This record gives sequence, structure tokens and C-alpha cells, in this order.
Amino acid sequence: MELGRLEYLQALVTEFQVTDSPEAKEQVLANLANFAYDPKNYEYLRQLQVLDLFLDTLTEDSETLVEFAIGGLCNLCLDKTNKDYILEANGVEPIINCLSSSNEETVMSAVTTLMYLTTPQSRQQTTALPVVECMLRFSLSASRRLRNLATVFLEDYCTPLQVEEARNPSKHTAVGIPLPKD
Repeated sequence: MELGRLEYLQALVTEFQVTDSPEAKEQVLANLANFAYDPKNYEYLRQLQVLDLFLDTLTEDSETLVEFAIGGLCNLCLDKTNKDYILEANGVEPIINCLSSSNEETVMSAVTTLMYLTTPQSRQQTTALPVVECMLRFSLSASRRLRNLATVFLEDYCTPLQVEEARNPSKHTAVGIPLPKD
């Protein structure tokens, strides 16, 4: 059965790469993101370079593809090997860019992924001033889910000094990032 799992995942990756149908791409990426939820699949997904596929998809114009790609990364980055890979592949910046999505699920996954990716080495990047400013704005969101997640981010991942600096209007750099639509 294990060989079957790898072959099935390979077929999904191939279908994603060769199909011209936007709907088929979305369906395949949704399936891959779901498979990324199971630690049994981590090794196969690394072998098939699905982390790169998810990272590359974060810059697509399709909100749906971006939502599934960030969801897949969020599922995968709980694993230390995958976390290290994402960090070494300069994955934090495209993940931060997902914070400006108008899709709340994309934003929720991006915030959660940043939390999972935060290490002593990556903290400077995952809690950079524009990110903290963004979290302060999200902590005022009408969405209870987003408000609560942003509050956890600010309390558990940021220093009081970072939060204070982000509250200082003269330092603001994330002014153009819109809140997601509710």
C-alpha cells in the first residue's frame, strides 16, 4: 500500500503540472493540502517537491490556489524537516505576503504558518515590524477567529517592545495592507 500512496501523490503532482483547467488545478491542490495533514505523507511530499509547489503557488493570481497552497504549507511546517526547508527556501516572505489577502482562510493559515515557523533563528523575520503592525490591526478585526489568532501571535510570539514599537504611528510600514473581508 505504501508504494500506492507515493504513486497516487505523484499522479496528483503530475496532474497539477500538466492540466490547463483552473478547476482541476484547484481540486488537485486541495487534495495535496489535505494529504499534507498526515505525517505519513511528509517524506513522500518532500520527495515529490510539493513544498516547492506550494511555495511557488503563493504568488499565483488565483485566491483559491493561494488558499490551498498556504493551507498545505501550514499542515507541513509542523514537521521540523519541512519547517527547516521552508525557512531555507526563503518561504517566510511569500507567506507574509499572504497576510494581505482578502480571503480570511488564507490570512488565518498565513498567521498560523508564521507561528509554526518561528524559531530563535527566524523570529526576526516572522515578527518583523510590518508583521506585528498587521497583527495589531487583525487584533481589531470583526472576525473573532482572526482577532483571537492575532492576539495569540502578539502575546506569544512578540516582545512587549515589538508591540509598543508597532503601535508608534511614526514607524508604520504596513499601511497599505488591507484587512481581509469578513
